[in-house]
This record gives sequence, structure tokens and C-alpha cells, in this order.
Amino acid sequence: MITIRQKKIRSHWGAHLVLLLAVAVSVFPFIWMILTSFKNYEESIRIPPSFFPAQWNLVNYVTVWNKFPFVNFYVNTFIVMIVVIVGGLFISSMAAYAFARLNFPFRDGIFLFCLSLMMVPGQIFLIPQYDLMVKAHLNDTITALILPRLFNVFSVFMLRQFFMTLPRELDDAAKIDGCSFFGIYFHILLPLIKPAMISMAILSGLSTWKDLIWPLIVNNSMGKYTLSAGLALLIGEHTTVYPNVMAGSFLAVWPMILLFFLAQRYFVEGIAFSGIKG
Repeated sequence: MITIRQKKIRSHWGAHLVLLLAVAVSVFPFIWMILTSFKNYEESIRIPPSFFPAQWNLVNYVTVWNKFPFVNFYVNTFIVMIVVIVGGLFISSMAAYAFARLNFPFRDGIFLFCLSLMMVPGQIFLIPQYDLMVKAHLNDTITALILPRLFNVFSVFMLRQFFMTLPRELDDAAKIDGCSFFGIYFHILLPLIKPAMISMAILSGLSTWKDLIWPLIVNNSMGKYTLSAGLALLIGEHTTVYPNVMAGSFLAVWPMILLFFLAQRYFVEGIAFSGIKG
């Protein structure tokens, strides 16, 4: 007779095995990328493939680093990401506060219209955005990489949900003390949604870091490229040296992996709290 305790132990083992399998499937591409970055070209295209390189060396990293201005790629990417995170969170949080706490004409209709934009593929906006950048003489600039990303409908929706979970008594008490609407937003409510702000910052940063299409469209000089656009230069028209691509990919991805491990608690907490009804 199998006891309840034994059933629980077996179910826990089964759950752990499934999770371990999911982790292995997720991590394997990164391990393969790192190992391939140490191989030579012949090893990378060998059939059957070899898992470990025959000889470990940093030739591919040196080649990629010397061939392309990776320092400029890093600087451009960090500038765009930081400005998008700070500016985007400021704009999105103010919009979310207005939709959640203020009463103004057509508030719900405007919010529903904003939500409807989430169902439209982002590629549809590429041509109008590019046309605007050209008319404003901002193409081939870092500014062109920043402006289209400053407003994020998903961030507005998420932050609005968090604002709606906060008791209205906080607003009333602040108004009695003579606090303005902006003071209530900035000094009272904003510190209370710190987990949501951090997780939105992580999501926005990841999205900006990996953005490929827009930097390639709006910029045409290598000095204005971000890391994702710079990696596209490693793909040859006739031949692609895969170890170089893997080395460049690792150089591009390691900062985001480090950022996730440093801030994963806030990321998980923010995503978990997003299910709270508002």
C-alpha cells in the first residue's frame, strides 16, 4: 500500500525531473554557443558534430574584437538602454497613474485604445517611424533608437494594475496634507510599486538590448550600431564563420545574463504580483 507521504515524494521527484529537463533544454544552446566559440571553422561544420573543441583558444574572440568596434557597440547599447529604461518608466508610470487614479473625460476609452495597440504587430509601425525620423533629420543617430521606445503600452498596463491595488486612503490622506497630484504620484505611490518598476525595467532593458530590426533600418553607419545590429555584420553573404558568430554572440549576451542573475528576485516578484486584480 502506497502511503500519502510516498505519493508526495514521488510527485516531487517527478516535478523536479520535468524542471531539470526544461533547464537542460534551455541551457544547452548557451553551452553549445560557448563551446563553439572556442572551435575553429572546420570543427564547427563537422558531421557528426563534435561537442568539445579539440583545442581551446581565444582566436575567435580576438578576431571579432579587432574586426569590429565592439566598444562603440557596447557604449551605444548602454546609452540607448539606460535612456529608454529611465525615460520609458517615467512616461509609462505617469500614464499608468493617470489611468488608475485620476478621473478625466474618455479615460477608459483612451486606455482601451492603448491596449488595442498591443494586438498590432510592431513591424507595422516601422515604416511610419522611419518616415518620421527622416523628416526630423534624426536617422542615423542614437536619438532615433531611443524615441520610438519611450512609450510602452505593456508597461502602462502592468503599472496601472499595481497602482489600482493601492488603497485610495493614501491619496486622501496626502490631499489633506496639501500634496499635489504629482506629489502623490512621486512621493507616496511610486515607492510602493518598486517591484513592478524593477521588473518593467528588466523587461524594457532586455527588449532594447536584443532589438535588431529597428537599428538596422534607421542607422547605416557602423559607429551608430548597437550590439544586436553589429552581430548581423558577422553573417557573411556567401560564407558564415560560425565560431566568430558564437564568440560575438557571447560578448553581446553576457551582460544581460549577469543582470538577470543580479535582479532575478525583483523580476520574479514583479511578474508574480502582476496577477493581483486591480
